Amino acid sequence: MDIFEKIQEDRSQFSPSEQRIADILLDQFDFAVNASIIELAERAEVSPPTVTRFCRRLGCQSFSDFKVRLAKTAFVGVRYLNPEAKSTAPVDVAEDVITKAQNALFMIHRTLDPAVLDKVADRLSRGDMIYAFGSGGNSSMIASELQNRLFRLGSRVTASNDHNMQLMLTAAAQTNDVIVGSSFSGRNEDLARCFALARENGISTIALTQSGTPVAEAAELVIGIDIPEGDNIYRPTSTRFAFLAVIDIVASLVAYRNRKLSTVTLRHIKQQLVEHRDSDDRQVLGD
Repeated sequence: MDIFEKIQEDRSQFSPSEQRIADILLDQFDFAVNASIIELAERAEVSPPTVTRFCRRLGCQSFSDFKVRLAKTAFVGVRYLNPEAKSTAPVDVAEDVITKAQNALFMIHRTLDPAVLDKVADRLSRGDMIYAFGSGGNSSMIASELQNRLFRLGSRVTASNDHNMQLMLTAAAQTNDVIVGSSFSGRNEDLARCFALARENGISTIALTQSGTPVAEAAELVIGIDIPEGDNIYRPTSTRFAFLAVIDIVASLVAYRNRKLSTVTLRHIKQQLVEHRDSDDRQVLGD
């Protein structure tokens, strides 16, 4: 069990001295992870044996074992131990979310490489079949959104969020097909494997991901999306707004390259919506 999960479960049963030690772990993690047993005891105003007993209560064999487990906690993320206090007033939450979304859009606009966008649009506009891959909550959504944007332009496109299916689709792909993969972390090993296989078979691969990551290195073309997230663990990631903007940019470029096909397909779709759902064509196109 994680040390801090154990502290949360047993906190109500702690003695006053044990609670002081727990407070130091939660509020002064950098000090606690580097402190000796004497330094921790002095800071908590307890004796070293009390610290030892506290460690054993948490399931550690000794103070040394406790320090090893404590150090491992840092790999999970210190910001999750004592999250920064934020205003929960609706007006402040709304401002925080919208401001971060605006920042993400501003930053991606500044960092996009027009030459790469042009190459990506060229590959997609000429692809016989487009495979959109993404796994996990955000990347799955991006893969589905790419399919949603491109099918209405006349492109043959399918999305998959299953690793095994992605691998099989890659193995079955033809040389004039295109594989587009989304990975927010850039550490999706299964996606990188698909890219490597596709490139061995001469199939174009495009990555929407962080620059310099395994997924980026495995792809032929990379649209780097490098947006800092900040320390608010409760706010949904604003990076996804940057990914969505990139999808819209790429889809627009594909539409302009395949203008005749896109126009005909869009008109066919709108005709069906007007006949069966809308009284006129002023509504959004099926969104």
